[in-house]
Amino acid sequence: MSTMKVAGEVQSAAVVINTGSRRGAAASHQAVQGLREAGVPITAVHHVRSGAELAGALARVVAGGHDLLVVGGGDGTVSYAAGLVAGTDVVLGILPLGTANDLARTLEIPGNLADACAAVAQGKVVDIDLGRANGLPFLNVASVGLSVRVAEALSPGLKRRLGPLAYGIATLRSYARHEPFAARLEFPDGDHEPMQLENLLQVAVGNGRHYGGGNTVSPTAGIDDHTLDIYAILAAPLREHVKIARLLRDGSFVGHDRVYHVTSRHVRLVTGPPQSVNLDGEIAAVTPTDFTVERNAVHVVVPQASTSALFDGARAPREPLA
Repeated sequence: MSTMKVAGEVQSAAVVINTGSRRGAAASHQAVQGLREAGVPITAVHHVRSGAELAGALARVVAGGHDLLVVGGGDGTVSYAAGLVAGTDVVLGILPLGTANDLARTLEIPGNLADACAAVAQGKVVDIDLGRANGLPFLNVASVGLSVRVAEALSPGLKRRLGPLAYGIATLRSYARHEPFAARLEFPDGDHEPMQLENLLQVAVGNGRHYGGGNTVSPTAGIDDHTLDIYAILAAPLREHVKIARLLRDGSFVGHDRVYHVTSRHVRLVTGPPQSVNLDGEIAAVTPTDFTVERNAVHVVVPQASTSALFDGARAPREPLA
């Protein structure tokens, strides 16, 4: 299925739309209609409004034997769905209806809904890596520190009114209230010596390429490279953080002298005191946290012209959930 149009090969497709996402409610009818007109054989449609409803709907869909699961929503919604289908032959289709839509940006899926529907029907299947944080899935970035406060400040109303600009407003609001913290990075595979870091602004573990409304994890980061990009930003005077912020879009900030950056397949993060962990925009874990990568774990539809990932077909053995 990696080179032919998906709509011609799928027997049964289920659609799950998170109407609580930024564009989910307004676009839900158009999304289903657009997929049908594009030739996707839809046999089940679920509209959900909350995380509890999402979990139940996705569980039913995965148990229903569908070939294709099309998820409309933000990055948190898609990451949760990816965690359920990881290691199976169910193909994931993505309609970017959230605020940041960083996974769609990474995979070169168009933001326009009609074009995204066409990409699901006419695209190719690739396999992408999935990050795990104490067993919980993430596709873009997991982080502690400033990003958690930003996620807490991103109210649904702010995201609906301002879209991606909401991230900048929330960051400014959160920066003044941030408390520096200490962290220890341990590498169970032995590829790096442990790192003890003090006075930190943020620690992040990237599986994908983009996060935070279009920032880049690092110049070499990819969602098909079977590694995690780990970076830690030291607290500093505001003028230094402004310099770093200017380098976030292309990922070159990892070369700044107040940023530590390494790559690994397994890192354990211990903080003092314990910190909440942001997984693709959702506060979902607490340190200490083990971060791992499942290579080639999720089959996903991307546009034919996308160069973001390949279809390798070989998966790593799936580890039991923590």
